[in-house]
Amino acid sequence: MIQPPVIQFERRPGILDLGWGHPRPGLLPVEEWAAAGAEAARTFGWQQLTYGHATGPAPLVDWLCAHLADGTRFAQTFVTGGASHALALVASLLAGPGDVILVDSPTYHLAFRILADTGATLRRMPGSPAELAGLVRTIGRRVPFLYLVPTFGNPTGRSLDDARRRELIEVARREGLLLVEDDTYRELVYEGTAPPSLWELSGGSGVVRLGSFAKTVAPGLRLGWVNAAPDLIGRLAGLGYVDSGGGVNHATAVTMASFGTSGVYDRHVARLRDAYRLQRDALVAAVRAHLPVEVPQGGWFLWVRLPGSFSGTRLLPPAEKAGVSFVPGTRFCVDDGDGDDHVRLSFSHLPPADLTEAATRLGQLIATLPGHE
Repeated sequence: MIQPPVIQFERRPGILDLGWGHPRPGLLPVEEWAAAGAEAARTFGWQQLTYGHATGPAPLVDWLCAHLADGTRFAQTFVTGGASHALALVASLLAGPGDVILVDSPTYHLAFRILADTGATLRRMPGSPAELAGLVRTIGRRVPFLYLVPTFGNPTGRSLDDARRRELIEVARREGLLLVEDDTYRELVYEGTAPPSLWELSGGSGVVRLGSFAKTVAPGLRLGWVNAAPDLIGRLAGLGYVDSGGGVNHATAVTMASFGTSGVYDRHVARLRDAYRLQRDALVAAVRAHLPVEVPQGGWFLWVRLPGSFSGTRLLPPAEKAGVSFVPGTRFCVDDGDGDDHVRLSFSHLPPADLTEAATRLGQLIATLPGHE
């Protein structure tokens, strides 16, 4: 009898899959979350299970603003059903057919689909702030915002340096261009501290920040947030389905308030950092035996340049026959053909031994194929 599907991940026997940007199942806080739910029921009683406040329950928003510790205020916060939901809501309010949305490239590939749902055209962000200003002025259509993942980005793991962040904010402010900052990997930092967000550096002016508990707690919560100017928060709260439904994902948001205020969140994230650091190091060491690779300071991914004339798209079928999978770099680029000399490898989903074996299989395959240099 075929069992009905329950989760997104599809396990394929014999394949060590480096393509999934999912948490390792053993790192999900199953017992801690159950305890937080029980504590929320004791603390909030029936209020946990009724309609919620439009912008999110105050206990969660208060804890979140304090936890972010960057000056974010209650009036600048809207609780969402995750970062993808946050992006879809913001994009639906800001963009429409005929507009041009600028995107960093390479960047989070599924954001392309969310943004395309608005009917807008997507174009790659130019390489320098000066070129960005020129494009905005000459593009000939409305450019409502630029989307980017500036901290431990997906797929590259890289972060914009402080000078580039400030220059980008200044150019965007001068050109009247809103920056939509996907900040979902901020807390998964493995050395030092994460760079300041665009949201913080701008003082909340001209930037919309998207956050999520998917990476730090669990994606199944479907819980995240938007930080934005109060007028945009008001527009989000005024959406018909938000008003009708009483906020977004209220019971989970109340439980997250208990998970956060109890101190469990901070202890859990500290454990995650230790575990993902070990997983990152295992994959980096195994890949470096065959190919050069940058060491990301945070996030979940390695962005690996293939040798010689290798194509990530053409490499995938023989790789899967050899028992390893990945995501070709073209998926993360808005322009057709870009990125095919790279692959994204995720170190989040598999334990260290499996990561080592997966990279070994991939490296040995590459060494046997024509075009290897």
